[in-house]
This record gives sequence, C-alpha cells and structure tokens, in this order.
Amino acid sequence: MAATELSTRQLRAFVALVDLPHFTRAAQACHLSQPAFSTLIRQLEQEVGTRLFDRNTRSVQLTPEGRLFEASARRLLADVERAIGDLGDHVERRKGRVHVAALPSLAAGWLPALFSDFHAQWPGIELALSDQLSDACIDLVRGGQADFALAAAGSRAADSAELRMRVLCTDRFHLVCRADHPLATEPRLTLRKLQPFSFIHMTRNSSVRQALEVALHPLAMNTVLEVEQLATVMGMVEAGLGISVVPTLTLYQFRRETIAIRPLPLPQLTRRIYVVQRREGSLSAAAQGLHDMVVERLGSLSI
Repeated sequence: MAATELSTRQLRAFVALVDLPHFTRAAQACHLSQPAFSTLIRQLEQEVGTRLFDRNTRSVQLTPEGRLFEASARRLLADVERAIGDLGDHVERRKGRVHVAALPSLAAGWLPALFSDFHAQWPGIELALSDQLSDACIDLVRGGQADFALAAAGSRAADSAELRMRVLCTDRFHLVCRADHPLATEPRLTLRKLQPFSFIHMTRNSSVRQALEVALHPLAMNTVLEVEQLATVMGMVEAGLGISVVPTLTLYQFRRETIAIRPLPLPQLTRRIYVVQRREGSLSAAAQGLHDMVVERLGSLSI
C-alpha cells in the first residue's frame, strides 16, 4: 500500500480518534458528522489493509497495528502541514529569496533605497544582488542564477527568443568636467566642441561606451584613458586629466563642488534601461513583488 494513496483527511481523522477515543467527539473536532467521520476511518483501514481500532459501544482503542501506524501517521501529517505552511509563507512573502542582476550605476545609486523599502516591508525575504555590466547581467538571467536583470540592451540579448525585455526608462547623457574647465561655461554644447579635449572613456563593453560610440560615429574622441569604474572616471575628471560623458543615473558619483555637470542637448545620445527576465516560467511571489516595485519606481522616473 503506497503512502501516496492516503489522504490528509483520513490521517487527520485517525489522529483525532487517537487523541479523542470517542467517535462523536473526534468527529466534532474534525467538523464532520459522525457517519462521515466513520466512513473516513473505514476507508483508511481498507487502504492499509488492517483494522487500526478496536471499538465497541463503550470504548475505542488502537490495535497493535494501529499503534505501529500512529507515529508514521503523525509524521506524514506534520510533513504535509509543514510543507503547506512553508508554501504559504513564500506566497505571502514572509519567506523567500530574490536575486537581481543590475548595472553598477543602478546597483550603487538607485537600488539601495528600493532594497531598503522592500526589506522593511518583507523582512523575511533574502535579497541577492549581482552588480555587473549588461552582458553579464543578461547571462545571469539566461542561466537561471538571477530572477531578473536591470540592464541596457546588449548584443547577447538583442535576438534572444528566450528572454523578455521591457523598456523601463531612457537615460540621457551629461558632460562632466572640472568646474574651471572651458566647457563648464560653454553656451552651446555639441559633440564637436567636446572632441578636441582629453577624454576619459569607459571600457568598450560598458553600456555607456556603447551608447556614446553610436551617437559619436563617425567622430572619435581624444581618448587619454579607459577605465571600468565610474568612481575612477570621477577621480580622473576631478584631477583635471580630462572630461567625460555619463548618463543621468550615474550623476550621484559626480555631484561635488569641483565638478561641473552639463546636460547634452543631443536627442540621439540616450541609453535605454530594460528589465530582463526569462520568457518561460513565472517569477516567485517574492521576485514578482520586487519586480513590480522596480517597474513602478524606475518606470516613473523622469530623467
């Protein structure tokens, strides 16, 4: 007799009759009529192939086989109730884990406040963050390590049938230079006016560099240095080594008295930020909750 043929209703009826060895009281505890309760006990005994109770008009007692079955029945019932409770905790977001992959500029500048709010609302959910460039973020989603990603469009996602990409916002670009640089007070900025000056570039695999090169073509900037981190760009600009062009969502790195920030009025120079997830399969309740919060807040940004 396979255990999977037993029902939780039968197990609960059995345990109730063990604890309250009286059919009427046990039936009441299970919120059943006595005939319905008796039917459950009879069906259970038929399933296991033996009598579990000796009963007469005065008493109900476990048979030796019933005593042998009791520990297993209580364990099976406890396992089912624990599994249902654990699932309920995940559905109600009392428990769970969410892994987000995000561009470093978002991970450092915009996500911390959102993560703090999410954790305050659902403290039992574990949060994991991978701050990577776009292609690496997308690979984490494709491989199933991350639930979703916040990334710019990359070559690895452009033609992927397995990924779903939704535009959240369009990031515009700004010139950053020392406050005493000639471009800090230039009345009308253009890319050609930036071209003669020493330029601090991000690495070629960054979404910032990719967007900038599309807008610059066929112009080439006077590159003096390539770096991977925005904090390094800021340090080099502040030291007077050169100028740079960065998106709005990265400006938190550059807001200081020594740095001038000038918006570039160039419609062709933009960076789209996407939420990326696998096309097949659903997000967990915890991941869906964080996803919806991201979409609501980042999608409503005016940048």
